[in-house]
Amino acid sequence: MANFLLHLPNNFRAVSVSASTSSNGSPPSVPQQGGPVILELPLDKIRRPLMRTRSNDPQKVKELMDSISEIGLQVPIDVLQVDGEYYGFSGCHRYEAHQRLGMPTIRCKVRRGTKETLRHHLR
Repeated sequence: MANFLLHLPNNFRAVSVSASTSSNGSPPSVPQQGGPVILELPLDKIRRPLMRTRSNDPQKVKELMDSISEIGLQVPIDVLQVDGEYYGFSGCHRYEAHQRLGMPTIRCKVRRGTKETLRHHLR
């Protein structure tokens, strides 16, 4: 298992992430100034506040499981980082497919937001 420390722009805090490989087999990207960052995050560190209000299509989850097993995750899920916590509002089928496959991490496109941004997503 590889351990690495990513140094993010000043408006991000340093995050230590541990992963053996990414879900699509490629290394994590280098952060871009001011934009989203692609990170491999542990599933249990991503809060899913809308999971109780939505149900996933079991067939779509099964198809994603097959695809992820064969070629890896092709499109990262979108995650919002607010005060050091990660919130996922999209990618529900991909997230569940990773859970059911027993994968500990998922590739995420992380953007930093404020508490107001988080409240907007929860409306």
